[in-house]
Amino acid sequence: MTTPSKTLLVLGGTSDIGRATALAFAADGWTVQLAGRDPEALQRELNDIAARSGQRVTTHAFDVLRTESFASFLVALPALPDAVVCLIGLLGDQSRAESDADYAATVMRSNYEGPSLVLGELANRFLARGFGTIVGVSSVAGDRGRGSNYVYGSAKAGFTAFLSGLRNRCAAKGVHVATVKPGFVRTKMTAGMKLPEALLTEPSVVAAAILKAVQNKRDVVYVTGIWRLIMAIITAIPETIFKKLKL
Repeated sequence: MTTPSKTLLVLGGTSDIGRATALAFAADGWTVQLAGRDPEALQRELNDIAARSGQRVTTHAFDVLRTESFASFLVALPALPDAVVCLIGLLGDQSRAESDADYAATVMRSNYEGPSLVLGELANRFLARGFGTIVGVSSVAGDRGRGSNYVYGSAKAGFTAFLSGLRNRCAAKGVHVATVKPGFVRTKMTAGMKLPEALLTEPSVVAAAILKAVQNKRDVVYVTGIWRLIMAIITAIPETIFKKLKL
């Protein structure tokens, strides 16, 4: 008797990490639901992932800023997934966000409000069913506010706190919630940024960490161990000293 394939919903399926995550799960035998805003890009990813893995892949239009559409989006899925990974985020431009409130709101909503609300909707459905796994990809930028990216970082901090609370709510009810915190990843979002090569990692490494978090029911995952150490040091710096640093 053949074991039915599990289904993964990838929110942000056309991002570099989203593509790598979908491919990693498909290679592990999962059916994949790719969700995002660009239908043509989604179709390209479907063709590539299906050809490489031989698994069933479907595509679904999703805009994280259209919170009023979340319920209908979930109802329209061919099946309620066994697991969801939310990879949606917008790094944005800190200097623009400091003077453009609408732009700052978009950054905040893209990284916190939208992802949190859609995962909350999925949590309710998973809890009613009795099982499911939720993975929110946050950021080390949310561990402490820094002058260079505090609009983005504050939104990620909110998302991290939301995931922690959701994990606490769901822990004894058959639904697992994992928080994954990558550091610097070589993606389109970071292209052109001056980042230390030694701290850069690849989307495939993040994807492997996400798959492992689902398989092993991990709670909080720093994608590479060095970031746990780096952020432990940064968060331990007294505020009187920290505010004088250019970070």
